[in-house]
Amino acid sequence: MKLTFLGTGTSTGVPEIGCQCEVCRSNDTRDKRLRCSAIIETKGQNILIDCGPDFRTQMLENKIKSIDAVLITHEHYDHVGGLDDIRPFSFDKDMPIHAEPNVIDAIQTRMPYAFREDYLAGLPHFNLQPVDLTPFEIAGIEVTPIRLMHGKLPIVGYRIGSMAYLTDVKTIPEGEFGKLTNLDVLVIESLRLDSKHNTHAGLDEALSFVSRINPRHTYLTHISHKFGKHGEIESRLPKNIFLAYDNLQIEVK
Repeated sequence: MKLTFLGTGTSTGVPEIGCQCEVCRSNDTRDKRLRCSAIIETKGQNILIDCGPDFRTQMLENKIKSIDAVLITHEHYDHVGGLDDIRPFSFDKDMPIHAEPNVIDAIQTRMPYAFREDYLAGLPHFNLQPVDLTPFEIAGIEVTPIRLMHGKLPIVGYRIGSMAYLTDVKTIPEGEFGKLTNLDVLVIESLRLDSKHNTHAGLDEALSFVSRINPRHTYLTHISHKFGKHGEIESRLPKNIFLAYDNLQIEVK
């Protein structure tokens, strides 16, 4: 299994428009962060996790030629704002979009033109697949949804094989930790160094989750400019915990 981080930034990206902080002015390419998304390549399938407004750029930068299915964590714009750009991948098929029912409702409300009964060439074509918290399969690949709390909003993360992807998380319900055992790779949000945000985990909270889950390797994502510069922060992290960055590719055992 190969995991590619297409974007590792928060909803405003890094640099943030109009900001002149040292992170936003950094010349380190690892400090340039598009909105959060990733793609899993396994068993001949390309499975996209979230489809934000930078989707087109991410596809072109990584020279990705096919997508077989999409997993959506929640309905916020930075995670679904690129769905219209799925259209080149859905001209000859209905793209499977897996999401919770309330997220499916939000997608249909925002993109009514994509759900016309009469076929129109050139529009994105979706096959909306509702998920709950029970495992399901994509072409024989088991996907396990993980309940997360994004402040007071219930959202989902996903486990595929020995990798779990948990973004926009503030808390994890106690009963969900059993789905996160024996991980090779944990991807988890760490918005900034402090933990004062109402809906996003800071570094201390993320490290607490890592200690509880005990994966072999951890990559932090959904990072804002308030986290600090990549080169300065990563050297201070515990062993086997890394800052993800855009276009990073890793192998998952």
